Amino acid sequence: MRSRRRSWWATSLVIGLAILAACAAPVEFHESEGLPGTIAGKLSRRSVVIAAPHGTSDARTGDIVTEIGRRTGFSVVVARGFNLEPDTPEQAGRRYQVNRPYEGVPGRPPSEDAATDRARQVYEVYERKVRDAAQGPLGFYAEVHGNDDRDAANRIEIATVGVDRDEALQLRSLFELIRDAHLRVNREAPSLAVLVEPADTIRYAASGAKRDGVLALARRALHIELPRSARTEWRETYTAILADFLAQAVSLPAGR
Repeated sequence: MRSRRRSWWATSLVIGLAILAACAAPVEFHESEGLPGTIAGKLSRRSVVIAAPHGTSDARTGDIVTEIGRRTGFSVVVARGFNLEPDTPEQAGRRYQVNRPYEGVPGRPPSEDAATDRARQVYEVYERKVRDAAQGPLGFYAEVHGNDDRDAANRIEIATVGVDRDEALQLRSLFELIRDAHLRVNREAPSLAVLVEPADTIRYAASGAKRDGVLALARRALHIELPRSARTEWRETYTAILADFLAQAVSLPAGR
């Protein structure tokens, strides 16, 4: 009987410690020394990271990612600053691309990016922080970006890594179901379309980050491009939609 009790208490202790570890407050990190910007975040769920490489210049994406991390328990990485030139009324300013070792202008093709030593330094720190946040292999990685393209004002685009056409169709259907459920409560918010590659043709394919940057690190990755309306006047609604979508997308079975 005593042996059974000791075994029960030992098992209970192990389970209790595991629960405490899972519920422990996320560990925050912050790095800015020697950088033309800051990279901050929280270590929480292993292998799963949500990030904003342009948390300032892609307006409100840093806030969106921070809130998604809070809602989902994903580990978080947010980069702020890293501008080389200010925006003008005519065009966006030049910046470090952060999620790849280049500098360039938002919205311009990757072929116009320039590789520089400073850009590589920025990228190497960002990559290290993403790896730190994963606390091991990077199984699922999502990045949130923003654009002001008039032609993309009514849609969200999701570029992917490690996702086939069947899974892209599942992801699109999942997003639409969650979006529609939220918009039944908030009828004033716009119903933004969603395109998911490779099922859909998209403009923001993140080819540079897939080839030379952080997207190549993950087993599965989603590069999410939000129009301005989803980041400003309807930010709270679409942040909630994205959080629910990502919380389910992370465990969605891979397509065949």
